[in-house]
Amino acid sequence: MASNDSENYRPRIALTSYLQDASWGVWSTTAAILPGTYVEAVVASGATPVLLPPLGTDESVLDLVDGLIVVGGPDVDPSLYGAAPHPATKSQPLRDTHDSALIRAALDRELPLFAICRGAQLLNVVLGGTLIQHLPDVHPECNSQPAPGVYGEAHFATTPGSIIHHLLGASASSPCYHHQAMDTVADSLHVTAKSSDGLVQALESTDHGWVLGVQFHPEQNPSDLRLFQGFVEAAANYRSDQAATKKAMSPA
Repeated sequence: MASNDSENYRPRIALTSYLQDASWGVWSTTAAILPGTYVEAVVASGATPVLLPPLGTDESVLDLVDGLIVVGGPDVDPSLYGAAPHPATKSQPLRDTHDSALIRAALDRELPLFAICRGAQLLNVVLGGTLIQHLPDVHPECNSQPAPGVYGEAHFATTPGSIIHHLLGASASSPCYHHQAMDTVADSLHVTAKSSDGLVQALESTDHGWVLGVQFHPEQNPSDLRLFQGFVEAAANYRSDQAATKKAMSPA
């Protein structure tokens, strides 16, 4: 891993989050929330989490962090890729707007970007791709969402030379939970992992730095944090590169 300003420095990782009804203790109200597994994976991988709720969107906050994780959640609004909504599609336009802005800002900055499940789908849509809105209509044998609140298991092969191949090897598996999937892949992305049923399981950028979108949920497998660790390492390297650039530009 590249050296940091301080041996004790932990890369700062921004994570998108939810804004919706939640309950805790005696309270039940709207809250900014995120499943703890994401935060735990970031901390266990050596980084400091910074949560960004989908209100008060300010892309400049990314200047203060070393990487961005766009997390899973509800369906992407099909109007963003020119489609009418399927009866099973349930979107949250507030999150679409917020997360899309952050994705674009991260790409503009060459900031390491890790997009998970819905995050990967939105990454594809932001860059011009489309989605399958309801997998049972197209792949009735698919078991990526066995039951409400029950994770399936994705088994996939990776492309040699890709980020995901470097981190996971030629093949791997992970928990998954989705009823939508990639359809047309954006021109500036390339597929780097697929399952045997032909579904896209990972996307990477052809135009930017460390960008990885995965259809599955690696945060649900705390015994295998290789993707998070690789992302945190990329974030540390990004910080070092930024510091070196600023130093080189400073007057002698």
